[in-house]
Amino acid sequence: MKYGNVAGVSKPVSKLVLGTMIIHDSRQTESNQLLDDALDLGVSTLDLAHVYGGGGTERAVGNWLRERGNREQVCVMTKGAHPNGDRRRVTPYDIGSDLLDSLARLKTDYVDIYLLHRDDEDVPVGEIVDALCEHQKAGRIRAFGGSNWTHQRLAAANDYAAAHGLTPMAASSPHYSLAEQVDDPWGPGCVGISGPGQVEARAWYQTTGMPIFAYSSLGRGFFSGRITRANFEATRDQIDGACLRAYCHEVNFQRLDRAEQMAAAKGLTVAQVATAYVLNQPLNLYPLIGAASRAELEANVAAAEVVLTEAECAWLDLRD
Repeated sequence: MKYGNVAGVSKPVSKLVLGTMIIHDSRQTESNQLLDDALDLGVSTLDLAHVYGGGGTERAVGNWLRERGNREQVCVMTKGAHPNGDRRRVTPYDIGSDLLDSLARLKTDYVDIYLLHRDDEDVPVGEIVDALCEHQKAGRIRAFGGSNWTHQRLAAANDYAAAHGLTPMAASSPHYSLAEQVDDPWGPGCVGISGPGQVEARAWYQTTGMPIFAYSSLGRGFFSGRITRANFEATRDQIDGACLRAYCHEVNFQRLDRAEQMAAAKGLTVAQVATAYVLNQPLNLYPLIGAASRAELEANVAAAEVVLTEAECAWLDLRD
């Protein structure tokens, strides 16, 4: 496993990050096994959120951390301030409330990386940075950033921090994969940086070197190997709705055609080709993976070692 660094976090951050949406305290035994397998294979960074599983995901991870006594071997990244059915919640009050809930569920006194799950551009960015810095100074978080934040708002946040002698945002979690995010997977406010329309965003990330925790790094299962042109219509009703909305479009089926060809030529799976594509970009990327078993974790770890040339990446992405 390869590791990177996030400013403010003293631990190494595994380049593959385990998504935890399937982990829940109602399935604690199975969840413990998956978490044990991930850590055993070097996947020591976990992606969580206050809203996952109605809190059951964070509780399950907290139970595991306490039972195993391994808090200092694990990099915990969780998210807060997700909107609810009534209002947007990117406010100092909601950030603090969600963070304190998360700490209680995780049975820890700090989070390694804390991300705001959404942005609200009607809220002055300075108010948000001030609130996050207060929690960092109190020791509740080591580093912070935004999920589904545009690069312009991240830049504005860090300009404010620089002007006021504060800690800047250190990480971002947009969608990034071989798939182009054609539509918002979960409604308005989802930010993706794949495809020809996001050249400026990728250039900003390349210039700044900001770590990118890329969600839906297989296009929400589009590049899992289970979806093909041949079976798509017959299996449409079995496909995740977010995948259908955001990624099941012709421009991505053209990429899938090429991923299938490359996988056959290299003796890899489609999922391994798509994961390797992400990790062979000139960006500071940490793909979030949705592995559900040790076998899937092992396949992801093997994919992280695959080297693709710039020309191969361009061909996969329809740029050649």
